[in-house]
Amino acid sequence: MTITCTLLINGEACAAQGNATFTRHNPIDHSVASIAAAAFPAWRDTSPGERRRLLLAAAEQLEQRSERFTAAMHAETGATPHWAGFNVHLGADILREAAALTTQIEGLVIPSNIPGNLAMAIRQGAGVVLGMAPWNAPIILAVRAIATPLACGNTVILKGSELSPATQGLIVEALAAAGFPAGVVNYLTCAPQDAPAIVETLIAHPGIRRVNFTGSTPVGRIIAQTCAQHLKPVVLELGGKAPLLVLDDADIDQAAAGATFGAFANAGQICMSTERIIVDRAIAEPFIAALVKRVEGLPAGLLGSVVDSKTVERCNALIDDALAKGATLLTGGKADSTLMTATLLDGVTPDMRLWNEESFGPVKAVIRARDEQDAVRIANDSAYGLSSAVYSRDTARAWNVAQDLQTGICHINGPTVHDEAQMPFGGTKDSGYGRFGGRAGVHEFTELRWVTMQTQPRKLPF
Repeated sequence: MTITCTLLINGEACAAQGNATFTRHNPIDHSVASIAAAAFPAWRDTSPGERRRLLLAAAEQLEQRSERFTAAMHAETGATPHWAGFNVHLGADILREAAALTTQIEGLVIPSNIPGNLAMAIRQGAGVVLGMAPWNAPIILAVRAIATPLACGNTVILKGSELSPATQGLIVEALAAAGFPAGVVNYLTCAPQDAPAIVETLIAHPGIRRVNFTGSTPVGRIIAQTCAQHLKPVVLELGGKAPLLVLDDADIDQAAAGATFGAFANAGQICMSTERIIVDRAIAEPFIAALVKRVEGLPAGLLGSVVDSKTVERCNALIDDALAKGATLLTGGKADSTLMTATLLDGVTPDMRLWNEESFGPVKAVIRARDEQDAVRIANDSAYGLSSAVYSRDTARAWNVAQDLQTGICHINGPTVHDEAQMPFGGTKDSGYGRFGGRAGVHEFTELRWVTMQTQPRKLPF
């Protein structure tokens, strides 16, 4: 199946120069930032009611394209209809939540020491926001990259993933159909070899005032360094190695269900995916038995395809390394195609690559802890800090454990994979910084300005 997509610049669909996906000689990366900057003042001053109306209309347009999204996601990334449908559902929710935020952009009146001085802290749209979204949840993450910025009065440039350009192009098509003014929403995609130069040029452009990136930690470091060089604030949501802790008083069936879903939804290709299942050795045997039974009972085809053969090679190498160093294969194993099976390895130790490296596939580690304190230590023994989960019948105990986990997100008696549009989403350590979602997103994508008004004559020293 062949799918093509176009760029959207200043409200018009167009091809790149020479009909290429993108070339480094094409000046479009300069012009699109200038166009978005030119559209910013009018969009910033558009009433919150009108911005809300357009975002709600965009949510409807997104849902109307559900079948096209499903076909595009399957063709580009091998996604299952269920995962594509969930992407459309949550993408529409993100737009609706952003619509609700348009009247929640609040400021403060601050008492001044100057008589007759009305001092205010106000939030305004910052300018042009460059959003960069990956392929693994292509609708959710691309919509998230632009929805709150639009609600706050920013214009946006979405740079799509090189692996899902048609899918993400449909998002921009939906926003255009909703009636967003020309230049407010713009879309670029490019060939992989051209991405570094294009992104660097965009970030350097004086019109770009905010940047957000969701993707791998190595690329995130480059984005952060480039933004620092040009003094551009950036939100980074990067890799993860999410731990799921099963304490000795956990409901074993519930914990096994949460671990199975968190580990293998979308074939483990989610930044929040459960990567390390850490179980107290006091209940390890019955828990592992319940977990393996659930994993082996997953319907054929439920996981879908992983994105490419590189994922298969990486996961196979992780399995080989773990087995060579003493791990035990509980279920699954090496794959010879992108239709990988759910794989669990017991007895994973720090000298194995699977202890530290993000699999971003359906290969997961089971680690036995001596006790609660050891489980927390193991969970925090990671460069990453995005999502986590704790299972215990004693919710106060689980709450205290959650306070000690070095992650931006923690779910008690729920899976590591959980996202809602209104929640502050983001990580710590090598999982990035800044937050998407709700009022946290408003903070990231607005300028906080101090504005005063003198209401009576002010006595000045000269």
